[in-house]
Amino acid sequence: MEPRSLPRVLRRTRNAPFTNVLWAVAPPLGASFGALALLVAYTATGAAGDPPPRIRVVDARIVAAASDPGSGSGSATAYFEIRNTGPSKDTLLYADSPALGISMLRRTVSLNGSERTDRVGAVDVPAGGTVRMTPGGLEVAILDPPVLKAGQKVPYLLWFQESGKVSVRATVAEAAR
Repeated sequence: MEPRSLPRVLRRTRNAPFTNVLWAVAPPLGASFGALALLVAYTATGAAGDPPPRIRVVDARIVAAASDPGSGSGSATAYFEIRNTGPSKDTLLYADSPALGISMLRRTVSLNGSERTDRVGAVDVPAGGTVRMTPGGLEVAILDPPVLKAGQKVPYLLWFQESGKVSVRATVAEAAR
């Protein structure tokens, strides 16, 4: 027999099949809602999934080749050192500068004693790793650049798959003659 101090709604009766069904499904349903609430709270904190990469760009420079008088601005190439101190990899998709116009990732490849320059679609930056752009290797070609002066600071944007846009200021250096 049930105590009479419980409200009538909470007392079990033999002739109330609907009440019996509610009592049967209440514990699993409550546990499900509790688990769902915990999962929502966990994902809202940003703790779910892989930890993000941490991208830092250092040694940003643009090398502007000296142009011939009357022939325009010559050519220019940008170089960056990209460090990923995070626990997961990221991918450099492209680099551009609103001040310079069109830029393109490219890599110089040596084949049978000759060199060939190929366009690069994307560059992986490994977790805990560094990608160094160098002359004769990976670089950013600046197509038809404006006239650049040594010491000038130019804004550059590097676009990553996971980290999004990373802004840097590249210093212009004159090419060695």
